[in-house]
Amino acid sequence: MNSNTDESLTAFEALFAAHGGTPLEYLRPHYPRFLATRREFLSSLENGRRGRVLDIGAHWLHQSMLYVTEGFEVVAVDMPTTLELDNVRSLAAAHSIELVAEPDLERAQSLRRIPDDSIDVVLFTEIIEHITFNPVAMWREVYRVMKPGARIVVTTPNAYALRGRAWQWLRFLRGRGSGLSVKGILGTRTYGHHWKEFSRSELVDYFLSLTPDFVCRKALLQRDFVHGPAGVRTLVARAIETLVPLLRPNLHVEIELRSKHHGITAEPSW
Repeated sequence: MNSNTDESLTAFEALFAAHGGTPLEYLRPHYPRFLATRREFLSSLENGRRGRVLDIGAHWLHQSMLYVTEGFEVVAVDMPTTLELDNVRSLAAAHSIELVAEPDLERAQSLRRIPDDSIDVVLFTEIIEHITFNPVAMWREVYRVMKPGARIVVTTPNAYALRGRAWQWLRFLRGRGSGLSVKGILGTRTYGHHWKEFSRSELVDYFLSLTPDFVCRKALLQRDFVHGPAGVRTLVARAIETLVPLLRPNLHVEIELRSKHHGITAEPSW
């Protein structure tokens, strides 16, 4: 599959159409990001080796399928309301994707069915900014299933993005607060909320604070992934982002489990 052409998206959509379709209004704008994430991860994969992927927040298996087509085995985790859909179950069965329905990611009890030291790659893409609970119990389960040498691939918006909320000074000065707006909370579906956006150094520190067994292999600031027709303001913003990487809109971080000596050492407290 040639990931640089519109035809590749057409072919990819056909994989889902054969099993009853998929929400194209979500797939189409996110497809370039999915491809860029996979390309960046594969670019530093030692010896091109494949393994077992744990896709947390797999939704309708869009990213899961991209890794299946690269020869990975995939375990897909998401809410039961998604993974119990007939089209998702049919697609998963046809491509040997193991489905793990998790109604409460805070406790991640469904992950207990996954054996210790059995996962080579954890996809945690566009998920961390949505988390509203303390994540330590979840990361204990993820740590348990990871093999020594496994990686967590994290993508998330950059808190310092030129076009992000960090620079909404007028709203702040007008007494309209910061972070999520009331309109954003009430007018957007839950998966649209970005409760916490991270800087690059903050995101790295997040994982290194979980356990000394984690090391950062990659921490990149990336441009936007859609390069179609754009207005003057967008073109100017992209030019600035090219010159000033700190202001780019996306983060790509890869965390390696170098060894399994300490476990998750972070301890929540009241």
